[in-house]
Amino acid sequence: MIFLLFFLGAISLFFLFVKHRKNEPINPPPGPKGLPIIGNLHQFDPSKPAHLYFAKLAKIYGPILSLRLGQRTMVVIQSAKVAKQVLQAPHNNFCNRLITAGAQRLSYNGLDVVFAPYGDYYREVKKLFVVHVLSTKRVQSFTPIRQEEVSRIVRKISTLSSDSKVVNLSELAVSYTTSILCRIAFSKRYEDDETSRSRFHNLLNEAQAMFAGFFFVDHFPLVGHWVDKLAGKYSRLEKTFKKLEDFYEEIINDHRNKPKSAQEDIIDILLNLKNEGSFAFELTMDHIKATLMDMFVAGTDTMTAMIVWVMTELARNPDVMEKVQQELRNAIQNKGYVEEDDLSNLEYFKAVVKETFRLHPPGPILIPRESLEKNTIEGYDILPNTIISLNLWAIGRDPEFWDDPDSYKPERFLGSSVNFLGHDFQFIPFGSGKRVCPGLNLGVAVLELLVANLIYSFDWELPKGLKKEDIDTDVQHGVVMHKKNPLCLVAKPIS
Repeated sequence: MIFLLFFLGAISLFFLFVKHRKNEPINPPPGPKGLPIIGNLHQFDPSKPAHLYFAKLAKIYGPILSLRLGQRTMVVIQSAKVAKQVLQAPHNNFCNRLITAGAQRLSYNGLDVVFAPYGDYYREVKKLFVVHVLSTKRVQSFTPIRQEEVSRIVRKISTLSSDSKVVNLSELAVSYTTSILCRIAFSKRYEDDETSRSRFHNLLNEAQAMFAGFFFVDHFPLVGHWVDKLAGKYSRLEKTFKKLEDFYEEIINDHRNKPKSAQEDIIDILLNLKNEGSFAFELTMDHIKATLMDMFVAGTDTMTAMIVWVMTELARNPDVMEKVQQELRNAIQNKGYVEEDDLSNLEYFKAVVKETFRLHPPGPILIPRESLEKNTIEGYDILPNTIISLNLWAIGRDPEFWDDPDSYKPERFLGSSVNFLGHDFQFIPFGSGKRVCPGLNLGVAVLELLVANLIYSFDWELPKGLKKEDIDTDVQHGVVMHKKNPLCLVAKPIS
């Protein structure tokens, strides 16, 4: 691997010397020394989370540092103060998202809202999302679906608890989020049929692997394409794309042939908008498929991870669990279940959710961006086409803004106006500015309703022989910060 990287770099350097090159910045951010040609690529362990590696480097080089990844330079931001300068930069200098080889193909060359280049098209496709697909009114219209799926999970846990079985909350969270997203997007549940369920989850896993996968072309643009082709990476990417394409076409064709129903799902909405032709661009089937990709890949993964992290922290902090249960049960009393309207006035419950987002942002590193022109941040020069990564995990632990930042203390949000809408740069789990996550409202609604009912309906205990200290917070490598080991607890129905 190292030899191949050197070989690639040597060829790339040959071409670069032939071409005219601009001078390097006078004062780049500090960072670890790399090797000739490959830079710091050899220092990345693909099996370990990058946000922890970056946070370790910040202790040496400070809150803004640079790394060289083959022919590309990456600048990593790890404090709220510097993050604000990037996210509020003038002239939209940092509004473009980095689009990797995997993302390029699966997003239909950036037709989706996540990877679309910033400009007029992005503003139109974002309007598609926030006005038509996931508006506040639309999210509210899906409330009965969320309530039904929560009831399914509660009944399933009740059955397990009656047999004194351990509940795998990680598995149930996956089932819950995929069922909701499939119903609101496709009007289907894939969890009831094992064959369909297996196909759906295999597709999801393959897509996520392509987004997180290493492509040489992303680091050696001049020659990496040929190496990826020889290594079979493009072949695997194309197979994944074709499977997803077949899946999208199958569900779209089903909708074209089915009778119209009272409850519109997202495909219905998109097909109607296509027929109306009310956008500044022609809404094609590729636009619809790219939008489904955002819902399918990004939505399922992030919501699942956050449900598990909330329950993990409550299990590790039984005093917090007891306090939030008391708040819920006093407010709801004998109704038997929690509805979304019940949640608005539960201050401590909301603080628990916020504190979990602070410590465990669903994407520990914000989707990287690219600088459009030369800029200066904190006295350091940032060249055009530099990759900009914001370490949200580190920003949420910035000691300049957070007292005792590594401790789980929901109380810090009581009486505080700080929220996750993107205006408070020490707390931006969904990003900020012009590229804040458009699925924020749906994600929070799905999370809060299930967690509230779990802690309202059951008392939670550790499996026999375990102590709260035994519950780990290790994370999987990937774009989304999943708990590495499943969260397994014992549920006791309240009397």
